[in-house]
Amino acid sequence: MAKRGGFPGGGMPGNMANLMKQAQKMQRQMEEQAKEMETKEFTATAGGGAVEVTVSGKREVLKVKLQEEVVDPDDIEMLEDLIVAATNEALRQVEDANASAMSKLTGGIGGGMPGMF
Repeated sequence: MAKRGGFPGGGMPGNMANLMKQAQKMQRQMEEQAKEMETKEFTATAGGGAVEVTVSGKREVLKVKLQEEVVDPDDIEMLEDLIVAATNEALRQVEDANASAMSKLTGGIGGGMPGMF
């Protein structure tokens, strides 16, 4: 008489347990990576180095450095644009570093699924 329910040979539960262990390991690695990213700093410049912005891995602006010649009271808009450009570039560096680190951890899975990893 055939056995009802369960999995033939008991193979599936073992594979599921192994898969769960791998998922938990990946989750721990992702948490460690996130903590490590928070300690990093990313710096970008604009206007040929006239404006320099440093952000943390937590996406917080840490520092803004301006060269004296870029501070022109008659052209505040240019200075504002340079600060925005440098800040956005530094934030892109954070995103690229995060994506690269996650890709290494996940082996590329979830690459086409935003928000998955």
